[in-house]
Amino acid sequence: MRLPRILAALCVGANLAVSGAVFQGLLRNPLVDSRILGVSSGAALALLLTHSAVYVQLFAFGFGLLAIFIVYGIGLRFGSSILILVVTGILVSAFYNALLGLIKYVADPLNTLPAITYWLLGGLGGARWGNLWPLIIIIIIIIIITAFGIAFFLLIRWRLNLLTLSENEAIALGINVRRSRFAVLFVAALLVASSVAMSGIIGWIGLIVPHAARAVVGPDHARLIPASIGIGAFILLILDDISRTAMPTGIPLGILAGLIGIPVFLLLFMRLLRERGGWR
Repeated sequence: MRLPRILAALCVGANLAVSGAVFQGLLRNPLVDSRILGVSSGAALALLLTHSAVYVQLFAFGFGLLAIFIVYGIGLRFGSSILILVVTGILVSAFYNALLGLIKYVADPLNTLPAITYWLLGGLGGARWGNLWPLIIIIIIIIIITAFGIAFFLLIRWRLNLLTLSENEAIALGINVRRSRFAVLFVAALLVASSVAMSGIIGWIGLIVPHAARAVVGPDHARLIPASIGIGAFILLILDDISRTAMPTGIPLGILAGLIGIPVFLLLFMRLLRERGGWR
């Protein structure tokens, strides 16, 4: 009975954590996570088209990929600098959030709006065998995407280290920066889109877990990627157990992740300030 939910929690936790680690390294910003390019908000737009659980997950995957293609296209047209990618991602995310607000505003407040709100809060309650064939297909797709994405990042871990350097330094070391950067962004966005399609929007995992992994193994992506995968999968599995048992009705994972993730991030931030002797 618990197997589909366990598999979903492990895959989603690993996906969000490794995507956050990749985004933070690639964009050279410790405050970004898997939501930075608008993939999560784009995936949530699936609720515009349908309220069927199966089709929501399929459309969420498609809208998540659409977000990264928009960022990719603008980057190709105007350059692939980190500033262009980040600003474009923020604008795409803001536009998608505005559309989500419009959907919630015009939705039926008695039936549709509660369903939309609950789905956006994140959770794995839909991972059951009750709807057998769609669930099996979705989980198999997520497992395949997870395996592909994780293998991809493990194989190019040394390139990830070089992409954290300045663009001129990376080029001097033989890296095609534009091609490598977009390949990494696409695979990371693929992982995020598949996760949002399964669980809704779950924040803070992609932000906190990479910092915890760096504290354990250091910044080298050869060790950071496997550590983020293991810690992310374990933490989301524990959080899902807590969300399922803490209250009779359960606690949405997005809320629980925020309640725990925000204090943890604040402690990490205070520790960083203390080590550096204050803000500079």
